[in-house]
Amino acid sequence: AVIPLFIKAFLTGTQPTVFGDGEQSRDFTYVDNVVHGNLLAAEAQDAPGKTMNLACGGQLTLNQLLDLLKKITGSDAEAVYTDPRPGDVRRSWADITVSEKILNYRTQVPLEEGLRKTVDYFNTVLKS
Repeated sequence: AVIPLFIKAFLTGTQPTVFGDGEQSRDFTYVDNVVHGNLLAAEAQDAPGKTMNLACGGQLTLNQLLDLLKKITGSDAEAVYTDPRPGDVRRSWADITVSEKILNYRTQVPLEEGLRKTVDYFNTVLKS
């Protein structure tokens, strides 16, 4: 779970660790998007028995994620890069075409908005 690790590092003034060069990509999504998709699936007549992905349907590199989180948190900490983890997937991207077709699923919370909400949450938790 790289997002909470990066956020905690930036909010506490420490350097986040990146395994590899940071150009590996993931299809990050905010939890509300998954909840929305599950609610749609619960109501959809064609959903039972179908395998569907619920995500944003795009790719973001870890370096891009770091830049976004630095902007949101106002941190000037630089990441520490170390050796890649053996077997780590270089690119991960969810194909959401089935959920778009069957559920009429669309991302409700854009990535940056979801990251802002997550940073707000961690700010609250770390202060208590």
